[in-house]
Amino acid sequence: MALLLAMLIVTLVSTLAAGMVWQQWQAFEVESAVRLRQQGRWLLAGATDWALQLLKNDARTSGDTDTLTEIWAQGLEETSLSAFLAADRDNNAALTEETTLEAFLSGNIRDAQARYNLRNLLASSGEQRQAQQAILDRLCDSAGLPSGTGTRVAQLLQAAQAGEQSWGESGGASATDDAAVPLRPRRWAQMSWLGLEPAALEKLGALVTLLPRPTPLNINTASAEVLAAVVPGMDRASAQRLVQQRLSLRKGFERVEDAQEFWPAKYKPEGDLGVSTLYFEVMAQLRYEGLVWRELTLVRREGGELRVLWREALPAAP
Repeated sequence: MALLLAMLIVTLVSTLAAGMVWQQWQAFEVESAVRLRQQGRWLLAGATDWALQLLKNDARTSGDTDTLTEIWAQGLEETSLSAFLAADRDNNAALTEETTLEAFLSGNIRDAQARYNLRNLLASSGEQRQAQQAILDRLCDSAGLPSGTGTRVAQLLQAAQAGEQSWGESGGASATDDAAVPLRPRRWAQMSWLGLEPAALEKLGALVTLLPRPTPLNINTASAEVLAAVVPGMDRASAQRLVQQRLSLRKGFERVEDAQEFWPAKYKPEGDLGVSTLYFEVMAQLRYEGLVWRELTLVRREGGELRVLWREALPAAP
């Protein structure tokens, strides 16, 4: 009997000890995961801040034009974070083989005004809206999308804007069914909210964007495909010649008028085209401890001042 009681006590103690060890292990794993995630986010934020500093320095040196020959447009191939630390004299003494940080950064800065801005579709006058609709229709044709896709995109955005205005004017108490009032997207990826098909989102994603306010297309950074769609009557060959010509210029086109030989004589830009940029997208990626973090940031640069408008975590690239 005493032996049986002793065995029961040993079994109970072993079970309790195993449970405590398991709980401690689980707590340790959770804490490690949280710490790793926080470290990754801090490192990624540092990479984004570094890109913003590039844009700020460029604003002081590049003048009134933004081109793909400037340092911000070169991109960063995957590089060990230790290489950045080694370049900093203050960190050289502390950086040893034992303290090497196995984190790898990569990313790029993209001119958001190198693509057609869908916000231009919400122009105030009917004539302007028709002109912008024609641009989007040409882009959809170029992307191989079904006829009527451009019209549907414009209608979705206009309906969302009308619903938002109605909601604001009524102080949040709309007379219409709330479910029928779409939420206006703030960026292109959110167009899925309005029911835009994934195929259209993917194909148009390289040609269009959605910025906080209407913007001109930067002829120093736009692709030939987008240029040919934005300028009425401009063929792809002429757009390609424009792209080749700007590559030979150290600062790109310094005025929109400098490129007028490439489009029809009857065309007048009237604010559709520009040579500088207000909005930039910063894409940063961090590979650390077997995990990958990606983040997209929209930045507005005006008068040498930078303002982060939004940040979005992205899934890791396949």
